[in-house]
Amino acid sequence: MNKRTWLIKLRKRKKMTQQEVASKAFIERSYYAQIENGIRKPSSEVTVKLGEVLDFHASSFNLEENPFSIALKNAPVVLAHCDTQLRYTWIFNTPDLIPDEHIGKTDVELNDNEGNRSLMRLKQEVLDKNSPINRVISISLTTGTVSYQVYAHPLLNEEGTIIGVATASTEINTYTPTDEINKHL
Repeated sequence: MNKRTWLIKLRKRKKMTQQEVASKAFIERSYYAQIENGIRKPSSEVTVKLGEVLDFHASSFNLEENPFSIALKNAPVVLAHCDTQLRYTWIFNTPDLIPDEHIGKTDVELNDNEGNRSLMRLKQEVLDKNSPINRVISISLTTGTVSYQVYAHPLLNEEGTIIGVATASTEINTYTPTDEINKHL
């Protein structure tokens, strides 16, 4: 198993040591270090505790080994979780950046463009209304502009409190990159 760099980034964003996380989750530091290094998979109880300490949804651990991830790896689908500040806590299958570059950042911190601002507005609306929403959003990538059908819904913890937003974005239309358009003018 690979090192869980997304988990390390979340811990560092909170400016916590492994010992601090382990203490707040009521586990041994060595066990937590093994979890971060991908040596051990935490129990569902520990996963929930770590999610509470580091502000992520417990399903992030289940998604990393999900058999659907193999089927989705080359599909035009992006799955993600963000916290209530709209900072990514987990992402899968992002087309433009290394997934770990997303962790702890908002969409506009990654790339400030109208598509990413629209995506953030959608997520904020989900948080404000505590209701699922879907919308078509076009996002500028290095390869051109891509339209996604974005399905966003509140991400809840075990007590039913909103802790973020989960999104599933399916590519529905890829526009010709700007350079290609200019060639034809």
